[in-house]
Amino acid sequence: MIQDLIRRLFGRPTNKAMTPEQRTTHKENNTMTTYTIFGGTGSMGTAISGVLTKGGATTVAVSAEEAPTATIEGDVVILAVPYPAVDEIIATHREALAGKIVIDITNPLNFETFDELVVPAGSSAAAEIQAKLPESKVLKAFNTTFAATLSSGKVGDLTTTVLVAGDDEAAKKTLIDDVTAGGLDALDAGSLKRAHELEAVGFLQLTLAASEKIGWTGGFGLVK
Repeated sequence: MIQDLIRRLFGRPTNKAMTPEQRTTHKENNTMTTYTIFGGTGSMGTAISGVLTKGGATTVAVSAEEAPTATIEGDVVILAVPYPAVDEIIATHREALAGKIVIDITNPLNFETFDELVVPAGSSAAAEIQAKLPESKVLKAFNTTFAATLSSGKVGDLTTTVLVAGDDEAAKKTLIDDVTAGGLDALDAGSLKRAHELEAVGFLQLTLAASEKIGWTGGFGLVK
């Protein structure tokens, strides 16, 4: 029943974490993706890198200090930085980001009040980034997971699930395949419009953790 509901809502079931045998086949039969991770030395960037490299991908970590002069390697860029840092990255690397898959993990909180999002009503950080990078394929992902649950692969007793939204099906498949090869579950959450809802979930989860109502090793899990 759950899988039928997921198909109706999202068009496809959850992609389960690959078994070791499936991971080996994935590495043997596919050209491994290279990811440049802005904020790659931070907790989220490091955790995401760990998942992707476990599945056979290559990651290049770019620190905040290196960001202005960094060279983008590979076809996928991850913005593992606070939302206020995104505009400078776009301004500096706009030409290099053209044609790339750009993965936005941000939750655009007002860090002064911690009580609202700073994007226009009905929009999302990912949608704002897509508007600024019309030649890129923007995805929303990783914003509903904490670094600890990415590293452990668990939310409580559940396998950590990465929710992925975007308008480019091939781009979503690339990320979902690499996440599941890295041992996590992944779900195509729909078009980039769904980033609005994902950011609402991420916002709620962050405020709960910041107010110590849940731990940073906890969060929302998906029951399949």
